[in-house]
Amino acid sequence: MSKLKFAKLSLLIISFYFSLVHSQIETEWSKKSHTNNWAVLVDTSRFWFNYRHVANVLSIYRSVKRLGIPDSQIILMIADDMPCNPRNPRPATVFNNANQHINVYGDDVEVDYRGYEVTVENFVRLLTGRLPPGTPRSKQLLTDEGSNILIYLTGHGGDGFLKFQDSEEITSQEMADALEQMWQKQRYNEIFFMLDTCQAASMYERFYSPNILAVGSSLVGEDSLSHHVDPAIGVYIIDRYTYYALAFLENVDADSKRSMAEFLKVCTKKECISTVGVRRDLFKRNPRDVPITDFFGSVRPVEVINNVKIEPIIETVKNSSTNLSNKKYRYIPPLVSFEQFLK
Repeated sequence: MSKLKFAKLSLLIISFYFSLVHSQIETEWSKKSHTNNWAVLVDTSRFWFNYRHVANVLSIYRSVKRLGIPDSQIILMIADDMPCNPRNPRPATVFNNANQHINVYGDDVEVDYRGYEVTVENFVRLLTGRLPPGTPRSKQLLTDEGSNILIYLTGHGGDGFLKFQDSEEITSQEMADALEQMWQKQRYNEIFFMLDTCQAASMYERFYSPNILAVGSSLVGEDSLSHHVDPAIGVYIIDRYTYYALAFLENVDADSKRSMAEFLKVCTKKECISTVGVRRDLFKRNPRDVPITDFFGSVRPVEVINNVKIEPIIETVKNSSTNLSNKKYRYIPPLVSFEQFLK
């Protein structure tokens, strides 16, 4: 072997070694810094013929709640004009399937921004934390540097913009700048940005902040199509990409080992008709090493305290309650102080 070939081989081995070490360090860093999960779920449209967009966002809402993210850490923004619409033959319901298996509106939906509150200004203020004084806690995104955030958007989009309720638009640059403000203010650890709109990929092309993994239901120049109609109401009731994403999520539980890499392959060109776009260059970790529950599930850090003996506590309670069974009122022993056992 020539010296030149040997040197090239050595450099290749060293480069491979350092890439493995770097990947391991990033994985360990993410595990240590990730402490909580949040979800921001937005339907940017309104009107009866956009029924499917409400079904989209409520379906994702149902999935993240089932996997453990509490309502206190979910921000839901929808027009909320479908359940009570006079054209709805089944009042107070929203279905995402013509077979009407699941009412995704349910009995426990907590809508945080509804109707004309769903605006570009409120959305950007929510992300950046620039809300007016006195804003209710339920309308605030109380994230920190340890927060993983799922941001899901559905509605009508174009090349470089997303419409809000047919009256205004947010551009891809405005979206990118809002996420950069979040990063500068240490409002997230990682973000999974998910869009089901026409030309969805155009909305994440200008992102420049770190730790963002993005997926869109269609590339620039492509439409994102609906899946099927419910003859009972006469409109499309779910979009293709969200339909297949839900089919995947329904087979995931809180202890699942399935990865984000698997989720990114949801909805092939044959199924979606549009091409699903993915952007991962800003994301430090390999999606194959990221459990899907890092964004769709719940994180509950537990601190275990060792060497605390509870036998004396139990014995104290037993001794204080002896010979009291024949009294009219049962004696309740005083609260035992734990400090004596921690010394």
